[in-house]
Amino acid sequence: ADRREGIGVCGWILVSLSFLLVLITFPISIWACIKVVKEYERVVVFRLGCILSKKAKGPGMILVLPCTDTFIKVDLRMVTCKIPPQEILTRDAVTAQVDGVVSYRIHSAVSAVAKVTDVHSATLLLAQTTLRNLLGTQSLAQLLAGREEIAHNIQATLDSATERWGVKVARVEIRDIWIPVAMQRALAAEAEAARETKAKVVAAEGEMNASKALQKASMVLAESPAGLLLRYLQTLAAVAAQNNSTIVFPLPMFGSVGQKTTGQ
Repeated sequence: ADRREGIGVCGWILVSLSFLLVLITFPISIWACIKVVKEYERVVVFRLGCILSKKAKGPGMILVLPCTDTFIKVDLRMVTCKIPPQEILTRDAVTAQVDGVVSYRIHSAVSAVAKVTDVHSATLLLAQTTLRNLLGTQSLAQLLAGREEIAHNIQATLDSATERWGVKVARVEIRDIWIPVAMQRALAAEAEAARETKAKVVAAEGEMNASKALQKASMVLAESPAGLLLRYLQTLAAVAAQNNSTIVFPLPMFGSVGQKTTGQ
């Protein structure tokens, strides 16, 4: 009843005449009427302008009547296309160019044919617009550090928009980010200054720890004159091992230390 209301009485008359034409010219006409649909394809058949059975045909063999039926093949395989470089202005007023890759597939052939003129072109244009809109709300630091999270947000937004077209967005990736040369130099100078600051802080902390250790060592050596003498001789031995030179050391110091040691 639904199909009769769709094409009307005149339409059924034309369909009957088409069947009659196939029977008269059989078996020659069968080669023009039978179409083979591959496993990864679906066929949307239009009979007098109406979608036949409101669903796609295939895979396998289908029958297409001459004069009254037309058909459109839809590929259900995954499609991966490159998003052209998009020039954006980040939230912190930095101009950058970003490109990416979007992967999608058609899960409803009828929606992809009946609801949009060119589903592949529409998906790509929508991906470009979504990329520009979402990246414009991020700062440059967030853009460089949070690529995965931003790509996931783009995928979710794009998938919700293309669902009514029968398209399922599987993955979105941000490939490259280009920034002006002047901004690259500014970022490099900032990073170098940050590293120098950190190096100075580490060196100052090392000097502070070394001074504390020397203070404790001086307190220990002050309590033992013999230890001070042994440390002095150890230093002389280390210097003599490095440089072949004559070393003059004060003997009275040894005598005074020896007297104090003997007295003790």
